[in-house]
Amino acid sequence: MDIRIGFGFDSHAFEPGVPLRIGGLTLHHPEGLAGHSDGDVLLHAITDALLGAVAAGDIGSFFPPGDPRWKDADSAIFLNLALEELQNAGYRIVNVDTTLILAAPKIGPVAGEMRARVADLLGVDIDQIGIKAKTPEGLNLDHIAQCHAVALVERVPEPDELKSMSAVIENQRQLEDVVEDLLSSVHGVPKKRAIAPVYDTEDIT
Repeated sequence: MDIRIGFGFDSHAFEPGVPLRIGGLTLHHPEGLAGHSDGDVLLHAITDALLGAVAAGDIGSFFPPGDPRWKDADSAIFLNLALEELQNAGYRIVNVDTTLILAAPKIGPVAGEMRARVADLLGVDIDQIGIKAKTPEGLNLDHIAQCHAVALVERVPEPDELKSMSAVIENQRQLEDVVEDLLSSVHGVPKKRAIAPVYDTEDIT
């Protein structure tokens, strides 16, 4: 199996008068995260992790912070780009794990909803997404939110690697033999006995 790991990191300072967007959700808090886009530190870190997994650069190489087109942009746009790069490289997500570091607000009460939202954005199941939160004790980072993200991806098999049994079995007789062997080994069903002809058909004139 061809697998790769990507790591992403992002950091934004809190700023009054800005909506707080984390994980594609708007959270109730007196301050939001400053940034050229919506400042979604979680989605930014995941985007970089996915891009890094396929060596496709980073979020800034696709969306320069000075470009006015991305002013206040929804970070789901960046995530979609990373998914396209992943698909173009022939890979798919196995799982994504993240750790948020911030003093407030508390992430625990909304972690489930946040995981569901991120899973929806990535097109994966919720059990493929991990979101944890820690406080920055002793780091003097109470006015900053950070996020670490790790993405595990695997190569998507080529169509010719996905051979069905019908492509392997040469004829109906072989298929019957396979079924008979399975019934015998798994369920104890005795194999059919071959019935020999009572006369030699080659001698019929």
